[in-house]
Order: sequence, then C-alpha cells, then structure tokens
Amino acid sequence: MKNIVVIGGGTGLSSMMMGMKKIKDVNLTAIVTVADDGGSTGRIRDVYHVPAMGDIRHVLCAMSLEENESLFTDLMNYRFEGEEDIGGHSLGNLIFLALMDTTGSFMGAIQSISRILNVKGQILPSTLDVVTLYALMQDGTLVRGEKNIPTVANHIDKVFYQQTITPYQKAIDAIEEADLIIYGIGSLYTSVIPNLIIREISQAIYENPCPKIYFCNAMTQPGETDGYTLEDHIRALEKHSFKNPVDIAVFNESVIPDFVKENYGKEGSFPVRLGKESHPYDIIKRNLIYLDEKGRIRHNPDAVKQTVEEILERV
Repeated sequence: MKNIVVIGGGTGLSSMMMGMKKIKDVNLTAIVTVADDGGSTGRIRDVYHVPAMGDIRHVLCAMSLEENESLFTDLMNYRFEGEEDIGGHSLGNLIFLALMDTTGSFMGAIQSISRILNVKGQILPSTLDVVTLYALMQDGTLVRGEKNIPTVANHIDKVFYQQTITPYQKAIDAIEEADLIIYGIGSLYTSVIPNLIIREISQAIYENPCPKIYFCNAMTQPGETDGYTLEDHIRALEKHSFKNPVDIAVFNESVIPDFVKENYGKEGSFPVRLGKESHPYDIIKRNLIYLDEKGRIRHNPDAVKQTVEEILERV
C-alpha cells in the first residue's frame, strides 16, 4: 500500500483530496498550512490564540467518506450573517473551537471531526504554532499577514516567518514514510509555500528520495503570481525549499472559453503558460478543470484522481 502525502491548503487542496480519497489501496495524508489569518478563522485565532483551522476544516470535509457528505459539508461551511458576535463566523470553525475545548487540543478536535465524518486518511497541520506569514516584495515593501499579501500590487520576492517555527512531528514522520509527495493545488505563496518554509518540513522532503509532484494552478493569481509561467511557479518553490524540488509537474491543458478568460482577465487573472526553457523535471499535460454554474474555473477531483493513479503506476 502506497503512502501519499499532499502539501498545501485552501480550496485547491480540498478539490484534490475529494478526488484522491477514491484511490484504492493508498494511505493519504494531507499536510495543511495554519498561516491563514483572514475571515472567521482569523478572528478566532486572534481572540483564542489558536492555530488557523479554516483550511483544515475544508480538507476534513473533502476527505469524508460519509454518504451524506454534502450535508455535513454544508453545515461545516455554513456562515452566519452579519459582522458582530457570531456574524461572519463559519459554523465549522465554531464546532472546531468547541471540540478543542472539550478534547483539550487542536489535534483532538481534528481527530474528533475525522471520526464524525469518517475521513479517509489523516489531516495534519505543518505546525501547531500560531504563525504569522510575512512577504517581502521586490521593491522592499514588507507585508504582514497572509490575508494582506495578495492585496498589495507588487511582486513577491519571498515569504517567511519572523519567529522560529516548531514543526508538527507527525507531519515530519508522514513525509519520511511517503512513497509520493505532492505539492498543490493552491495559492503558491499563501497555501503551499507556508508549509515549505518550515525548515524541517523542507529537509524531510529533500531527504526522501520518492518522486515529488507539483500540480500547477490553471490561472495566475492577482497579487501572488502575476505573469507567472509554470516554470516561475517551480522556481518559487525551489527558492523557498531546496534545489530541484519537483520531479513531475502537472499542467492544465483544458481549453478555456474566451468569455471565461475575459471575465478572469478583468480581475487580473490569466491562464498559466508554459515557458520555452528546458526542464530538469517531466511535464504531464492533462485536462484538469471544469466550469461551475457561475462560469468559475474549478479543478476536477476525478481528473486529479486519474492523474495521480497514472503517476502511481510509474513509481
């Protein structure tokens, strides 16, 4: 049985895990960033001084094997109206906070929700520290806080933590035992890299000789990856971890309708392109996306599943 470790955060990671949980005869581990400091998650984090649980909540729902998964997901993601008291809070975050209190720990809450949702695999934070992500822009501007980084009209030079971060040991153990390590899908600088800049996490990935796969985003992200090619994404991973961190890059080749590209273009988002330089890694091109009812681009969980199964056959 193969051990697969997926590293990231945000809705992209959830889409991946929604498909990958259907792969037979694998042990799945999602290692998730806790650097989120926006919205309901950020408010709870500031008041109670606990790691961010929002991305972990999404992944828990995505990895549920319950037949009525959608009901649980709807409840966990339900957001109260308003801005005061519980207004603006996600019900799932409040349940998570309550379980932290009753079980006595952040991991206790994850394990309790995992049992309730019958989660396939394990979800682990990259650290249990309460962390603040910083970004140094190319013009020297310093931005504090994950939620603020994409709002600055500038180019990111690097992201980092100012304090020393203690990695979560079980995340290190999972990386050491992995037969396949996957980065993505997700915001490059605020979902994937926040895990890699924990030195021990990158060191464990480096020391494991197993194949490392990068699922690249289909579109550039305003404020993070403006104008980035696939190669630029991987160069950023390398800058924040170690030389040649990727063995196989998965690139979306789905045809995007012109009206969709126009709508995204108005927001400053464009399809990620392939550069023309040679690569020390292989590139797999696949149709990875679909359009939802609002014409928004979403990653297809089944397409991700099929691509990972194909890669597993190679290794």
